[in-house]
Amino acid sequence: MAEIEGYDFPDDLYYHEEHSWARVVDGKVTVGMNDMFQREAGDIVFVDLPEEEDEVEQGEVCGKIQSRKWIGKLCAPVSGEIIEINEELEDDTSLINEDPYQKGWILVIDPSDLENELHNLIHGEAVKDFVEREIKHTEEERAKA
Repeated sequence: MAEIEGYDFPDDLYYHEEHSWARVVDGKVTVGMNDMFQREAGDIVFVDLPEEEDEVEQGEVCGKIQSRKWIGKLCAPVSGEIIEINEELEDDTSLINEDPYQKGWILVIDPSDLENELHNLIHGEAVKDFVEREIKHTEEERAKA
């Protein structure tokens, strides 16, 4: 697991610019929200998830995640059919805060164009640049407030 500027970003994952992550296992894609998202959001209090069998497009907003501070959007990192949602989140949304990369997963997608779409996500060395840009952006927003 890589730690970048104090945030955990596992090396084996792909990241969407809206802070969702994608883990590819046996051709299926498990999706969640990254460590930076959950820390900035604070305590997650509600998750509005799509339905199983819904079709999603890469980058499409397919759910909402609400904390005491604000409402964030869950963007699909890849296109395909949602084949599973983490029903444990209905009873315990804090799993996203406590364990964003394991127990706090949100949904699983059966991808329709995985090989091409992974190239659109942030991975490897590019993750460090992404995190640094996001930190700078957050600091700028706070300075304006």
